[in-house]
Amino acid sequence: QVQLVESGGGLVQPGESLRLSCAASGIIFRASIMGWYRQASGKEREMVASISIGGGTSYADSVQGRFTISRDNAKNTVDLQMNSLKYEDTAVYYCRSRFGGDSYWGQGTLVTVSS
Repeated sequence: QVQLVESGGGLVQPGESLRLSCAASGIIFRASIMGWYRQASGKEREMVASISIGGGTSYADSVQGRFTISRDNAKNTVDLQMNSLKYEDTAVYYCRSRFGGDSYWGQGTLVTVSS
């Protein structure tokens, strides 16, 4: 059974940092492309950051330079370090794994940036 479990969301003020973590099980983690997506209220889900099996990373323009994605193949986890958070970063953040034609999503964790 595949499980992607996100954690680390919460309420922060603008300019603060937050670290999200996704623990994966039931997948061949080291061979999976992992990513973080987000969906703000009333908007479509968008890619935030992804990391390849070799560790290559890509980011949405809106988070480039502020967010960092990393993976630990020994622990089957993928993290998203979010710095200098802005109001517009408020969203539900989802973890996603991709392997071949298979794609799995976590349930999401809410990040709220508010003063």
